[in-house]
Amino acid sequence: MARVIAIANQKGGVGKTTTSVNLSAALALSGCVVLLVDLDPQGNATMGSGVDKRNLDLSIYDWLMENEPLETVAVEGSGGFKVMPGNTDLTAAEVELLNEDKRTERLSQKLSAAQNIFDYVIIDCPPSLSILTINALIASDGVLIPMQCEYYALEGLTALLETVERVREEANKDLMIEGLLRTMYDPRNSLTRDVSRQLMDYFGEAVFRTVIPRNVRLAEAPSHGLPATHYDKRSRGAVAYMALAAELRRRHMSILYKEKES
Repeated sequence: MARVIAIANQKGGVGKTTTSVNLSAALALSGCVVLLVDLDPQGNATMGSGVDKRNLDLSIYDWLMENEPLETVAVEGSGGFKVMPGNTDLTAAEVELLNEDKRTERLSQKLSAAQNIFDYVIIDCPPSLSILTINALIASDGVLIPMQCEYYALEGLTALLETVERVREEANKDLMIEGLLRTMYDPRNSLTRDVSRQLMDYFGEAVFRTVIPRNVRLAEAPSHGLPATHYDKRSRGAVAYMALAAELRRRHMSILYKEKES
């Protein structure tokens, strides 16, 4: 069974798409079969995976709204994983979903066909708490929250956690917080250290031990249509995402063990 993880934060510029692409690549390098779903109309995860969002025969719109099969729409990304490519057509899907009866469950229904094909499904959510993001949360087993260690990040985190709790109460009781990921981390910055300590104090083990550093290679890789793990596998950013993938898999093994015990 695939584990479905939404990468979500309504605050832009926190490394959400970078995390989606590089975590997908790192999991694939670890031997997992991975699908990256680009649910952001900006299509940056698609481009960062080496797929041209401006030259698609079929996009995620055709899969979500026109019932094209997953295997027809998903394409091979440059990081060794499959990509459900997104572009501005998703804006039309957002509008059309508003008139649907089960508008928040469409993605969940579509992903049911992927359960036995992939080990992981990673969903790159738009930087807003829109109907697309709600679809992702309802379809997911967990939500991974990338965030910078800065003052305003904590304010945005509260709103996202409240949304996750509402989804859990009303539509997806099994949704869990996969973890909080500290991104663009600079230990020389005192505010970064202070916010990091606050996160650890308040959320404890929910905060990933792995931190993603500020790294030039991470910033350069998307312009080459490559994850950092393939652009420069020895870079600090690539090494950090490999560590994140390993930490994530250890957590999932622990969850499976506890479920068997109970």
